[in-house]
Amino acid sequence: MKNNKKLNAATITELGMLMAITIVMGTTTLGTIPTPVLDISLVTIPVAIAAINVGLLGGAVCGATFGMTSFIRAATATTSSMTSIMFQISPVKMFITAVCARILMGIITAGVFKALDKAKALDKPKYFIAALCAPVCNTLLFMSCLMIFFYHSDFIQQKAVTFGTKNPVGIAVAMVGIQGVVEAIVGMIVGGAVAFAVAKALRRS
Repeated sequence: MKNNKKLNAATITELGMLMAITIVMGTTTLGTIPTPVLDISLVTIPVAIAAINVGLLGGAVCGATFGMTSFIRAATATTSSMTSIMFQISPVKMFITAVCARILMGIITAGVFKALDKAKALDKPKYFIAALCAPVCNTLLFMSCLMIFFYHSDFIQQKAVTFGTKNPVGIAVAMVGIQGVVEAIVGMIVGGAVAFAVAKALRRS
């Protein structure tokens, strides 16, 4: 596969469109599926597509866009959601959790695809593997930051009582639950399929 990821007009346009999609999905109900504990996020999908088709810059930029929409929603929320509670505890730590973790997620996804791009046997599977990397990294990085920065908060300690464990890993796993698996599967299938189609359309594959 010959993958030209220079910042030409087409690439800038593509990145701009994916950023716009990320903003729409991140600020409306189009990007989430509500659950009792954590919302299933679909916003990792445009981040994965950008990371795969644009590269490290695309993954970082769309990851930052995703993170900023999450951070702004936490800062302006009128209801007591988990992220708004964490923002009230520490805006700086919430910024790292919401924004920096998402930038890293986009970069890692792009790096994984770049590494897989060298294997001819993975010509099509690499899109789905990299697309899976986005929601998995998003969950791992977000929950890791949550436990590192906010473990001693009343919110997390209440979850510890509810789940019957003081172990941060156990609390994180219980909070993620089945929605984490659903998020990963949907992200892999949709993100991989769209990224592959875009690459074909732009003759990158």
